[in-house]
Amino acid sequence: MIQWKKSFICAAEMENAATAHRSHNCTGVLTERRVEWSMSDFEIGKYIGEGKFGKVYLAREKQSGYVVALKVIFKAKLEKYRFHTHLRREIEIQHSLDHPNVLRLFAWFHDDDRVVLVLEYAARGELYKLLRTVRRFSERTAATYVASLAAALAYCHKKQVIHRDIKPENLLLDIEGRLKIADFGWAVRSNAKRHTLCGTIDYLAPEMVEKKAHDHAVDNWTLGILCYEFLYGSPPFEAAEQDDTLRRIIKVDLLFPKTPYVSADAKDLISKLLVKDSSKRLSLDDIMKHPWIALKNQDYPAEWRTDLVVLWEILLVQFSLLPVNFIFPLVFILPHGIVNR
Repeated sequence: MIQWKKSFICAAEMENAATAHRSHNCTGVLTERRVEWSMSDFEIGKYIGEGKFGKVYLAREKQSGYVVALKVIFKAKLEKYRFHTHLRREIEIQHSLDHPNVLRLFAWFHDDDRVVLVLEYAARGELYKLLRTVRRFSERTAATYVASLAAALAYCHKKQVIHRDIKPENLLLDIEGRLKIADFGWAVRSNAKRHTLCGTIDYLAPEMVEKKAHDHAVDNWTLGILCYEFLYGSPPFEAAEQDDTLRRIIKVDLLFPKTPYVSADAKDLISKLLVKDSSKRLSLDDIMKHPWIALKNQDYPAEWRTDLVVLWEILLVQFSLLPVNFIFPLVFILPHGIVNR
């Protein structure tokens, strides 16, 4: 049986994390000094999601009122699938990252049966669900998401972190619509090339499909895949059979349908990211300078603001998620600027 060390997070780190996000989706600040955390420190709300190894619940830290998501992972499943090493790495990596477009991991703790991650709560949920609902994004919206991803990945790469599994299901939106990279289960911290085949078929880079060494450039490739999917509604190399998808990836069989209309600048960006030679893919810095990104983000607010109609819809959803005794105050859910404490 794997031995789990007791985990703690210092009060200063919790306060810094809360303060950094006060203007994003919460005005509460965690101020109590704690050495260890347990389930008794939280009011548990309704189940809001599920993964291979456990479930995710909405929760509120009792002392501060800070609303978080608790990812509850069952140790038995970790043992069964021999995934405890991956979880340790995921915790170490995500906890070390602090960027507006990366979902924060504030703390973690465990008991006899479970490991619990205390995560930033992204009120609007998966980008995947939004994309399936609207089918495709406008170029301005897509460019904003791509720019956010590029900024987050540039930060991760400077920290020697390669995500390796960027896809719509692993992208969340906070209450203001700000994109957050989540789920670092396949992430690795390394400045050397890696050889592990991991990720999701439609988003794999050619070097991974061919089982060659890979580096941070696999994330750049995936950014090109996502840009295409945001604009056309599906990944570029999608096929009925998995083997056909893999063949199309290796050949970089990139086709741009006539409909819907996508601008030449957007196609140019995608084409410069979906390049088989990883050393020739557009860098993350150059993505931010690309005409399509620069033009679409011109005079666009750095922080998205939620209009009252959308805000009301979100509040209705959040209230419906919670039991009667878990209706958190508006001060903890309204964005900074709409309600001040």
